Amino acid sequence: MMTQADWIAVDWGTSNFRAWACSRDGTVLKQVQSDRGMGKLAPEDFEAVLLDAIQPFLGSAHLPIICCGMVGAKQGWQEAPYAKVPCEPAQFNSTIHVPTKDERLDVHILGGMSQSAPADVMRGEETQIAGFIDTHPDFEGVLCLPGTHTKWVHISAREIVSFRTFMTGELFALLSDHSVLKYSVMGGDWDQSAFEAGLDSSISAPQMAAAHLFGLRAEGLVNGMTPSVARSRLSGMLIGLELAGSKPYWLGQEIVVIGDPKLSEVYVQALGMQHAPAKTVNADQLTLSGLFAAYRHLKGTS
Repeated sequence: MMTQADWIAVDWGTSNFRAWACSRDGTVLKQVQSDRGMGKLAPEDFEAVLLDAIQPFLGSAHLPIICCGMVGAKQGWQEAPYAKVPCEPAQFNSTIHVPTKDERLDVHILGGMSQSAPADVMRGEETQIAGFIDTHPDFEGVLCLPGTHTKWVHISAREIVSFRTFMTGELFALLSDHSVLKYSVMGGDWDQSAFEAGLDSSISAPQMAAAHLFGLRAEGLVNGMTPSVARSRLSGMLIGLELAGSKPYWLGQEIVVIGDPKLSEVYVQALGMQHAPAKTVNADQLTLSGLFAAYRHLKGTS
């Protein structure tokens, strides 16, 4: 049965694609997702992939489609410009309209955010941040968005004042899969005490991180450290390095963590160990809230 949508929200990342068929008031009627992320597509592929995913929601009308994420990167469908901070995250004047062969599609891609000094960029996270500010307009503090490239974002007066990106998730994947440590951290369950030990070692002596990393391999060979302990300690060491570097952001601030629930909880625990309490919110709902704000702006409604 066809679900007739009034508009479609799309979160199109490097690895995954998600779309929500929505009514005018933002109610989700249907959701679809796939692994057809930007990283697997050439520019000429995007329209066909989009059509294949949302065909059940299309009628004969010109349907607004609001997209965020890496679909707007230089390597994506069409590059959407960055808005420079400090500014509000919902910079709809940086949204671009993408020409399509199928006249039923009215595709708009939201732009990302950039910072000149120190140089930094984000693309996709700004939509979650816009959704958070839309639902928490009086928030003053710091948002942590953990993931492959974790963002620490200072929010004041509804604006992104500044932000820093840490490659913690990517470093974990590289070390786990493509370094000598892959022989030590394969599989295993979560070990909380090992995580805490790794976190403490990096925060107390970040200058020893390179030595402590190789120590994971040596501990396995010499003292029989299990993969569970090694993997959990590696996670703690890398997040500890991140917290040491991001301390100017989170120290003494109200902190909200936005991301995958399991990963977010790890960050909440790590921050709690530093006497920095943090709360979590649902990331998917915030992405939708940010896309809905963009749709309202497009339609000229508040």
